Amino acid sequence: MDLMTILLLAVFAFFIFTMFRRNKKTQQQQAEMQSKFQPGVEVMTSFGLYGRIVSVNDAENKVVLELSPGNEATVHRQAVTKVIEPAAPVAGEPAAPIAGAGEGTPEAGPAPSSGITLGKPEEAAPRPEDRLDETPEETLRRLNDEGNTSK
Repeated sequence: MDLMTILLLAVFAFFIFTMFRRNKKTQQQQAEMQSKFQPGVEVMTSFGLYGRIVSVNDAENKVVLELSPGNEATVHRQAVTKVIEPAAPVAGEPAAPIAGAGEGTPEAGPAPSSGITLGKPEEAAPRPEDRLDETPEETLRRLNDEGNTSK
């Protein structure tokens, strides 16, 4: 065999080796991540939904996620692609105590304006904390009214 054939075979063998190694690393990372699956863990799915694991069914490869309080979704185990780690506090700054809902919460200043108005008069935007005790019927009525521009 000439030198060019040996070099070509060596390059081909190197590519095959790196391909198998990459697949093995990916499988190890996937197995490590799935070993973290337990109720209460925050995760993200491959289609962008964030939720908290409620239960894991290993036999059927299903994970039940709580997307928001009272809303659950069942997804395939492989659809969960990322475990969301809680943010660590910045070194040097003490962690702020968590206040109750609406208690001791600092008021946000006005949002920066782009200078563009859409013809609607400016009114105070309701805060999300004000809607916590809203019934589903009130939510639907509010959402329908927001889309109604004839007011």
